[in-house]
Amino acid sequence: MMMQKLVAGVDEAGRGPLVGSVFAAAVILPEDCRLAGLTDSKKLTEKKRDELALLIKAQAVAWCVASAGVQEIACLNILHATMLAMKRAVQGLDVPPDYVLIDGNRIPQDLGFEAEAVVKGDSKIMQISAASVLAKTARDAEMYALAERYPQYGFERHKGYGTAEHLAALRQYGALPEHRSGFAPVKALLAQGKLFE
Repeated sequence: MMMQKLVAGVDEAGRGPLVGSVFAAAVILPEDCRLAGLTDSKKLTEKKRDELALLIKAQAVAWCVASAGVQEIACLNILHATMLAMKRAVQGLDVPPDYVLIDGNRIPQDLGFEAEAVVKGDSKIMQISAASVLAKTARDAEMYALAERYPQYGFERHKGYGTAEHLAALRQYGALPEHRSGFAPVKALLAQGKLFE
């Protein structure tokens, strides 16, 4: 009997926001996996993502969520920090995959596994969709934690993206240590010495 190939799907969340870490997840699902309604996390409601995240973690052969923090984003730039988070997620799996499918058009360097990049993979490949859900729910959890520490910024609503509300809060209260110093609106404020006090 032929052994099933263990395929890990990989996706990221949080490349665009002005604050916080960038997250990535790697997921290996069993052949008989049943996850009704699973698709790209951006197409799901938050409630559905949270429900699916629990099911994915319960059913997966292996899963790992990893991140790269604001200092790493500042040092490496957001693209390379994203690649680092993806590499950490894959290398953090308890069960090594035979093959890795990564959402997008790039593969992290020195991944250590045979891999392929799949454009729009999060809406085509179940393992990548599952990874997108885990990465997004982990990223949202970080935003809720930040919202508790700094309620005046509204992180629970805009999730760190550069919305009018977020930009207004940045101008009013200044940049936090958790803001991404290399991103234009934050960089401009830091140049004026506008730090949160």
